[in-house]
Amino acid sequence: MRRVEYKWIVLANTTLGVLMSAINGSILLVSLPMVFRGLNINPATSSGETGMLLWILLSFNIATTVFLVAFGRLSDSYGRVRLYNLGFVIFTTGSILASFFPLAGIPGEIKLIIARFIQGIGGAFLFANSAAILTDAFPPEERGLALGLNQVAGIGGGALGLVIGGLLSPFNWQMIFLVSVPFGILGSIWAYLMLKETSSPVGTKKIDVLGNLTFGLGLLGILLALTYGILPYKGAQTGWGNPFVLAALIGGAALLLLFIPIENKVKDPMFNLKLFNIRAFAAGNAAGFLSSVARGGLQLLIILWLQGVWLPLHGVSFSLVPLRAGIDTLPQIAGFFIAGPASGWLSDKYGARWLGFMGMVTSAVGFMLLARLPVDFGYWSFAADIFVVGIGQGLFAAPNTAAIMNSVPEKYRGAASGMRSTLQNDGMAISIGLFFTIVITGLSYSLPTAINQALTENGINGTAAQAISKISPEALVFASLIGYNPAKQTVPAEDLKNIAAGKRNAVSGDRFFPSVMAKPFSKSLEKAFWFSAILSALAAIFSLLRGKMYVWEKENKP
Repeated sequence: MRRVEYKWIVLANTTLGVLMSAINGSILLVSLPMVFRGLNINPATSSGETGMLLWILLSFNIATTVFLVAFGRLSDSYGRVRLYNLGFVIFTTGSILASFFPLAGIPGEIKLIIARFIQGIGGAFLFANSAAILTDAFPPEERGLALGLNQVAGIGGGALGLVIGGLLSPFNWQMIFLVSVPFGILGSIWAYLMLKETSSPVGTKKIDVLGNLTFGLGLLGILLALTYGILPYKGAQTGWGNPFVLAALIGGAALLLLFIPIENKVKDPMFNLKLFNIRAFAAGNAAGFLSSVARGGLQLLIILWLQGVWLPLHGVSFSLVPLRAGIDTLPQIAGFFIAGPASGWLSDKYGARWLGFMGMVTSAVGFMLLARLPVDFGYWSFAADIFVVGIGQGLFAAPNTAAIMNSVPEKYRGAASGMRSTLQNDGMAISIGLFFTIVITGLSYSLPTAINQALTENGINGTAAQAISKISPEALVFASLIGYNPAKQTVPAEDLKNIAAGKRNAVSGDRFFPSVMAKPFSKSLEKAFWFSAILSALAAIFSLLRGKMYVWEKENKP
């Protein structure tokens, strides 16, 4: 088979893998209300289950992040295509487990967490190798375009997942996991039959046991701390005073620091730190990490805001909320579609330095515009702002990925791809913890007062109002997302009977709690948007620091 034909087969298959993973991520995000209702969970009345809900969200990213570098390192020794194929099989197995054998309550949550973790392991194989396989198949002057098309397809999968989730979840929430299975089966068979190993495996090397342990456990400790740090602890609204959280954070950071000298001493390190001596590689990864932190958690928060507050206040019925939330975020996807392919093509000619800089500056402007939105904003103002963010991300993503992969020798591409993907996934996972902390901390100060005031104004006695206002903010946020009204379910029936019919209907209505949350949530989101703008500006600076266009093959000709 001629190379000119094979490279397009590689692009199509790796694009299918990205598409499948993107659908899997966004379809769950927009379907959370139906998934949680399907599990028969009410966070406002079921103490202890909020952490499990977070694990359903985070387990995929945690598994992917922890294993990415190790799998990328293994692919350089055992073959990128072989381990990429394995990723399809494992991911599909996790999707089947999530789709069947429905359970309710905590057993159902545990099953979903395990299934998502298995999906994440498969995703780690796919992410660690797809960019490396593409880089192997395409010549340097076409890699930006290929990676750009690949990533645009991934964004398209994200958009498709939002719409599919909105359509399927009201009928059967298990279908949102089953929809990935045909993609996985097709990808597995196609990859096995059509992909071939074009790289030269460097031979079996000794597994870096200490490196894998310190990195995996250190990263897991940080992610555990960020997850449980946003949950209440002994009367406090957040868990940053929890000894377990502090031990996980300090222990995780210590292990990651220990990881650095270990990797510099072992003969065959899992994380080739010498690659960071390459300026284009180091600056590109720093910019990519900051970009991931800037945008990762905000997608979830925007969905929470739309589904839990803004759409109910605008009269959208609960059954239509997931679909409307997916449709309402499409302008960001459209911006990426417009900028992504063009930026990849341009980076092949002019490099990533200025394209990445302009992309991150544009994203920063978009986040600043979002921070200035009023509480009851008009949809088209919101759409214009997220479109700007999408344009910025589209300008940045493909050029930055191409620049990173172009900067390393062929024999290290699997490890480089794993390192790049790990830092990107680290950023996404850390972002969720950071932005939740920002929002929950803000809500912990303002939401109890807003709840108490709204209830007392409607005739609910102080004791009942105080009881609701003491429910943790994250539980109230998830309850609002699922469409539950904590006031209706928590205020004693006798208290409701003792107030006027109009006020009783208002307190028990679907719009009461979203209206109470609107201003406090909006103010907390404003802080998160400004934080994203600052991180995007820092990413723009690192993009400039990468220097002129650098391609290893051209700079190191034999």
